[in-house]
Amino acid sequence: MNFANHSCENNEDLRSYQHHVYAVVYSVILAPGLLGNVLALWVFKVYVRETKKAVVFMMNLAVADLLQVLSLPLRIYYYLNNTWPFGHPLCMMCFYLKYVNMYASIFFLVCVSVRRCELIKRPLRYNSSRRKGDLLVCALGWLLVCLCCLPFPLLRNPGSVPDPNSSRITSEADSLVCFSELPMRAVSVPGAWALLILAELLGFIIPLILVLACTCLTAGSLRESTAGAIPDRGEKRRALRMVLSCALVFLVCFAPYHVTMPLDFLVKANALSSCTLRDLILRSHPVTLCLASLNCSLDPLMYYFTTDEFWRRLSKPEIPESMAFSRRLSCMTGGEDTEED
Repeated sequence: MNFANHSCENNEDLRSYQHHVYAVVYSVILAPGLLGNVLALWVFKVYVRETKKAVVFMMNLAVADLLQVLSLPLRIYYYLNNTWPFGHPLCMMCFYLKYVNMYASIFFLVCVSVRRCELIKRPLRYNSSRRKGDLLVCALGWLLVCLCCLPFPLLRNPGSVPDPNSSRITSEADSLVCFSELPMRAVSVPGAWALLILAELLGFIIPLILVLACTCLTAGSLRESTAGAIPDRGEKRRALRMVLSCALVFLVCFAPYHVTMPLDFLVKANALSSCTLRDLILRSHPVTLCLASLNCSLDPLMYYFTTDEFWRRLSKPEIPESMAFSRRLSCMTGGEDTEED
């Protein structure tokens, strides 16, 4: 597959523009993403045994976001200094974590939406065995995401790296570029399209359908009175806010990227002849990639405004009364732990 540069591209100007966009956006989301997700893990650690409202999935979502945030300082350094002195393995690790975070976030947003919808529609079906099942789903989800994201770094060719200041090819030891600026390995057109379609279908379209379906079902529960369903309309409204927040993060952060991803693929494959259209795509794709990174700052806001646990924990720094009673009971009974569903 030919990924040669098109004659109408202004490579140096485009590269400068992309680096500026990435450096600014990543610098903006670094501090709130770090503080928000550390705070989220602190809160969820307290309430993971006290509540059944998808906290296990939200904890894993916070871990995925935190992994990406921790790689942002190195990305910011690269985009500000236009050089990568940290070696190819670390470059590939940061590049890999970017996509692991994005698709792990998508997976766990779906899990949160499905769990909150299920708790509203069939609350009596959830018990301690289902909580253990949630842990298994999380483990399988991480394994699936890590395996499916391997093509992103594996398709990059570390053996021949273009020098950004000239047309010559340098060795890996002299490499100054990193991330998406590394050249692609040769891939057949059918193989490239197969990977692209699978990424769009499994990574975005099917998850989006599931999130929207959970949103509709949760919204519909406000107008019905089903046997066994939660009668508290306030609880239903809180569940609806959570599912709507998941859908909003999907549409704001991930939808734009998955629209421009196939278009960017067409540009790199030299399948578009219009210089204006090519330039528009190459300048919009970095913006949508930054929007996909924005989720690591938006997710903590979603936790704060849609979960009772955040409000209770932040308004009362001490441990919840139910947990304090549980600990006192544990001391009285010789250390036996009691678990609430």
